[in-house]
Amino acid sequence: MPGGVDNGDFVGSLPAIASLNASYSQASLSLPPSYYLPTRKAISDVRRTFCLFVTFDLLFISLLWIIELNIAKNIWDSLQNEVIQYNFKSSFFDIFLLALFRFLCLQLGYAACRLKHWWVIAITTLVTSAFLVTKVILSDLFNKNAFGYVLPIASFVVAWLETWFLDFKVLTQEAEDERAYLATVQAACERAPMIYPRAVSDGQFYSPPESLAGSDEEMDEDGVGRKAVTTQEKEFVMQGREAMTVVEQILSQEENWKFEKNNDIGDSVYTLEIPYHGKTFILKAFMQCSAELVYQEVILQPEKMVQWNKTISACQILQRVDDNTLISYDVSAGAAGGVVSPRDFVNVRRVERKRDCYISAGMATTHEVKPPHSRFVRGENGPGGFVVLKSTSNPSVCTFIWILNTDLKGRLPRYLIHQSLAATMFEFMAHLRQRITELRGNYR
Repeated sequence: MPGGVDNGDFVGSLPAIASLNASYSQASLSLPPSYYLPTRKAISDVRRTFCLFVTFDLLFISLLWIIELNIAKNIWDSLQNEVIQYNFKSSFFDIFLLALFRFLCLQLGYAACRLKHWWVIAITTLVTSAFLVTKVILSDLFNKNAFGYVLPIASFVVAWLETWFLDFKVLTQEAEDERAYLATVQAACERAPMIYPRAVSDGQFYSPPESLAGSDEEMDEDGVGRKAVTTQEKEFVMQGREAMTVVEQILSQEENWKFEKNNDIGDSVYTLEIPYHGKTFILKAFMQCSAELVYQEVILQPEKMVQWNKTISACQILQRVDDNTLISYDVSAGAAGGVVSPRDFVNVRRVERKRDCYISAGMATTHEVKPPHSRFVRGENGPGGFVVLKSTSNPSVCTFIWILNTDLKGRLPRYLIHQSLAATMFEFMAHLRQRITELRGNYR
């Protein structure tokens, strides 16, 4: 097994449910051509304009420097004096290098990596301002010619224009475009035509009984409730219900979610500060498949996710507490290019069906079968889980939400952890979509 987990650790895992989805596998999950996500440009128009302005910055400063080289003597003698015999107090060569530095950093950050944060341009503008102020104070450029004034001032002004344009135009416009895009996608999901003459029957999948407020009875297949008996089992059930309550509260506060970033497919990551639990990450994605199919792959069979989800290297069901509650052991794959090493987690999970959605909520717990091991750093999850929302008008589309509150432990910078969590969520969605595509291909 990947991640250094022995096969023997999985003795006792529940057997695969082979009979699930037998009749459903005959149905076609293909969508009509009229229903697809709106296409978006790989790079926005306003960002492209910014990148052109950054290029103009380099060319403009280069042109001024070349003109300056030709004023006193021929260009080759001037190049030898300013480059080969470089002197900080009398050469303009470093101002050209400063423009080249801005060009490389900004094009790499905002064109190649398509960052949606201001930290790159903050660094370039700070370095430019500090260097130019120092050069103006210490140099003898003012005694040479008019370019002793023109080059430093032009470089300073252009650098701050780039900062203003990115902060007030690029990032603001792209955030507005993202909100408009998500609204369009959501409206398209609601208006999408029915593909099936009737909704897919829940009977084709195992569904937990619909949750009833104040009910402690949960029935198994024989009509006899499988209930928690021991004190430890009752504690597990209480933890599962606590996690479910927090997840429902997060879902009810969607207007307070803070947008963080999105990818080209339209998946978005938000954050929300939860009292006593801290920063929670929320992934929201629209899926072009039925809610039951996502429920089966992500919630119903967590121990099988390791077959297609590359963000985890192991998952084992340690105990079935009752019909809605189980204890799982998970090992995450490394993240951030190996900077974040694999972590293992022991979680209590509670699964409920509430009207038009499936919810799997969980949080960290302890279990005697899996105490902390020296091979892994034991992470700790706060309340979170998976939510699959059915579409009210189209049974072949759904909304998938992943709520993640985790403490990876270890001595890792918080910024690095937050960056790796968002990247991991996008990677998970890529693997999930690939899995759904494979299943749809098998069904045809």
